[in-house]
Amino acid sequence: MSNTTLEPTKAAVIAHWNRRAADFDAGPTHGLLNPAQDAAWRAVLAQLAPATPALDVLDVGCGTGFLALLLAEAGHRATGIDLAEEMLALARPKAAARGLDVPFLAADAEAPGLGSEKFDLVVERHVLWTLPDPARALRAWRDLLRPGGRVALVEGAWWDMQARDEYAAIHGALPLFGGRPAEQLAAPLIEAGFANPQVVPLMDAALWTEAPKHERYLIVATRAEA
Repeated sequence: MSNTTLEPTKAAVIAHWNRRAADFDAGPTHGLLNPAQDAAWRAVLAQLAPATPALDVLDVGCGTGFLALLLAEAGHRATGIDLAEEMLALARPKAAARGLDVPFLAADAEAPGLGSEKFDLVVERHVLWTLPDPARALRAWRDLLRPGGRVALVEGAWWDMQARDEYAAIHGALPLFGGRPAEQLAAPLIEAGFANPQVVPLMDAALWTEAPKHERYLIVATRAEA
């Protein structure tokens, strides 16, 4: 999908992350910079998705493949989607170098176009705040899940986030710009068709290479049945 076919807000978001792709993994909130951080994230994901049974997992807004690759290494069948082609261009050779069969596809987080009831788990990390219509995205993710499937959101509340670069012109069009405290995501999840949201704090310094200055958490909810 070409940026020129997208509405301006989403096109600007994609341009921002394409521009940042080359050095994206160098940031402590994006990549894995040391063995302690690597071990800490693997432990979080092992609690979320134990190695057995193997799950079909979708990593939404996958960037350079952080969650998808870790989950694939744990034995799950992972797929990643993103609209930033420069990010996907870095994710694909990572998978190949590790001998992992992880499809990385160009697709919209708000309208993935992957069918329905395809996955057991949908994950994302720091994606909701970038979306013009996060409610639409949550509904789409619910539809992607099989009965009993779960969504897992790694999010935070960055109350002092500055609207820089491409975001300076568009941040007002992003309902969750700057993130939100965990308790403020429970209602949107329930409205989108999820049940029983549970919050796991992610305040361990090892996860971020230093003690986080803002609230960081994992919120997990189960697809609700009619």
